[in-house]
Amino acid sequence: MLDRKGFKNNIERILKMDFGKTLDTAEYYQKYNAVAKTLMEKIVNNWNRTEEEYSKGKQAYYFSAEFLMGRALGNNLINLGIYHEVKEILKESGVDINELEETQEDAGLGNGGLGRLAACFLDSCGTKNLPVTGYGIRYSHGIFKQKFENGFQVEEGDNWLKYGDPWSIRKSEDEVIVEFGDNKVRAVPYDTPIIGYGTNNINKLRLWKCEPIKDFDFNLFNLQKYDEAVKEKNRAEDISRVLYPNDSKKEGKVLRLKQQYFFVSASIQDLIKKYKNRFGRDFKLFPKYHAIQLNDTHPVVAIPELMRILIDNEGVNWKNAWEITKKTFGYTNHTILAEALEQWCKDLYKECLPRIYEIIEEIDKYFVKELDEKGYSHDKIKKMRIISDGNIKMAWLAIHGSHTINGVARLHTDILKNQELKDWYELYPNKFQNKTNGITPRRWLALCNKELSYFITELLGSNKWITNLEMIKQLEEYADDENIIKKFLDIKQIKKNQLARYIKESEGIEIDPNSIFDIQIKRFHEYKRQLLNAFHILDSYFSLKENPNLNIIPRTFIFGGKAAPGYIRAKAIIKFINEIAKLVNNDSQAKEKIKVVFVRNYGVSYGEKLFPAADISEQISTAGKEASGTGNMKFMLNGTPTIGTFDGSNVEIVEEAGEENNFIFGARVEEIKKIKDSYNPKEYYEKIPRLKKVVDTLIDGTFKDEGTGMFKELYDSLLNGTSWSKADEYFLFRDFNDYIEAQKKVDEAYKDRLGWAKKCWINMISAGKFSSDRTILEYSREIWNIKAKKI
Repeated sequence: MLDRKGFKNNIERILKMDFGKTLDTAEYYQKYNAVAKTLMEKIVNNWNRTEEEYSKGKQAYYFSAEFLMGRALGNNLINLGIYHEVKEILKESGVDINELEETQEDAGLGNGGLGRLAACFLDSCGTKNLPVTGYGIRYSHGIFKQKFENGFQVEEGDNWLKYGDPWSIRKSEDEVIVEFGDNKVRAVPYDTPIIGYGTNNINKLRLWKCEPIKDFDFNLFNLQKYDEAVKEKNRAEDISRVLYPNDSKKEGKVLRLKQQYFFVSASIQDLIKKYKNRFGRDFKLFPKYHAIQLNDTHPVVAIPELMRILIDNEGVNWKNAWEITKKTFGYTNHTILAEALEQWCKDLYKECLPRIYEIIEEIDKYFVKELDEKGYSHDKIKKMRIISDGNIKMAWLAIHGSHTINGVARLHTDILKNQELKDWYELYPNKFQNKTNGITPRRWLALCNKELSYFITELLGSNKWITNLEMIKQLEEYADDENIIKKFLDIKQIKKNQLARYIKESEGIEIDPNSIFDIQIKRFHEYKRQLLNAFHILDSYFSLKENPNLNIIPRTFIFGGKAAPGYIRAKAIIKFINEIAKLVNNDSQAKEKIKVVFVRNYGVSYGEKLFPAADISEQISTAGKEASGTGNMKFMLNGTPTIGTFDGSNVEIVEEAGEENNFIFGARVEEIKKIKDSYNPKEYYEKIPRLKKVVDTLIDGTFKDEGTGMFKELYDSLLNGTSWSKADEYFLFRDFNDYIEAQKKVDEAYKDRLGWAKKCWINMISAGKFSSDRTILEYSREIWNIKAKKI
């Protein structure tokens, strides 16, 4: 039980000490900070006890360039089991907990699925009492805040730390020095507690902030050279200033490379220091106590960095250092796209990280020798070399230097083994595993959809499903219970009403909560095919213009997502969608049946409102291109069917919930493999009038791109291709008719309200497999070899 009086007294004490305010006079961000710090005081003893217990055995360390954590307050209160008590305490003091939660900025530490997966994994590690620590960068600014001006995406700085961060503790005593080719910097750790659900264990996320060795040159300042006096400070802080800075020029590439090396060097130095305090300089036992997971290729420079420290600093010979390194690292591949298999110009490495480059050269030399001894041909060796054509292949380095490589959905892993990484699978067949991704049920149901969460608990007679999601399969018996299904529909309507109100407040757009909420929210990329969705909307609009009495269910199309600042074609698609929205939403004839909304600055907190309210989930990437997808799992868990291709984890979703309860369309991987070399999109364009009509709006004056030429470039990329991409590289034209037909099936199915609700129900109760708890337990057993330790 929570000491209510003591809790309130602590809040008032902190308000007085930190801000000179009372609960009556404080601003909401000040109240938020006081509540957060009160909770930190409550957990700190258990946090220290957890670290002490974990230090006795093997631990895993999750290295990731991003951790998309979302707001902390509500999630931490849910996990501590005191949400309702704190809500009541605050209510008695005139404080609305919902307003308090809205006060917090989403931490600008991640961008998309990669970072959100890392956050879900940390939540599951804490909940399952697994000794796992996250390591990354404490960016002072996120990737950017998104707004729209005349339909164009505009980026603004994301200063998420403007009111401070009450959830992190600076640990100056653990700072280390990181050296580059041209300078040195200090890496200062900030520790954030990861609170597991229903446990006393408190895990840790350690993020490094970059600071200068000398932050101020007094002599230069005294000479009135003010900019030069703080030049070193600014140069150092740039390294942890912005998540994924634009790297279209050399300066940006150098900064990104320094970011990657900065956090892995600091992290490995941290681990080595703690190991030496316990075991001295005998490093044979290092892999016995450390498992490091590389979340994609961003942290792969950790492999040569561990080699450097072992050889140069600790006197370990090459052979032993390499054995230690290989036994320590695991590598998660998150992509099938060739362009996303990270490569670095070797000259940049020579300039920024000269010693690391020498070590990679040695690794490459020994690898070539290994292949030569196995009888590999010259051409095959050249194809597989870690350094070739002037570039360092980071994925190749990761595979060679790790004991385990895993994909993130069964289809993805099969494609890696049989196509993209076939040579490597043949060389190291025992290294490859699959670990289908998952999501945490705490944030993505218990927190964001309390109404449905309570209903599930009521039906099961227990809330144990929150840490054992497969229990919800027991609710299958209610699939034909009309009363239960109607209550389920009522909950969906509540969430739709809430979202409609929020969109009105945030975007100034009124939407009909009785319409179908058709939602596609994800990072903008051509392979995710937001453009195909846009073509369908235009086709529906033109059909309504031809036949205003067309019998279709009113539908609200909701988009959310950011395009990377330098990704012009993705930004063109955003502009195109916003132009469609302007056309449709201002047409008195059409707007009763169709509405288009592009929500600004989509992130975790917006997602918490969108996922529970969706009627249909758009997962329409080209088959074979999406590694996994976890947004589809969040929709599924909140009772939303998928309209999608047979791609990523859609395959496994359909296996669990049944194809009859989802809407699968389009070419499958096998067909695309057969047709990709002979594919001619012009044949579809010329034979399908409705396709031609929507595509031509890019150039026929229907929409304006304000003279940028981006719509014409988009049109040409589809019909003719470019110097760097094939025509219609992602097969939109091939799948257009199939997609239209699938959408018609959605419309027809939705008319049978109870039949539709049953599809939703079956999806929800079939989501048990997609808990990140299941995924992380597989990692712990089959890759990391760590065991749970409960304090």
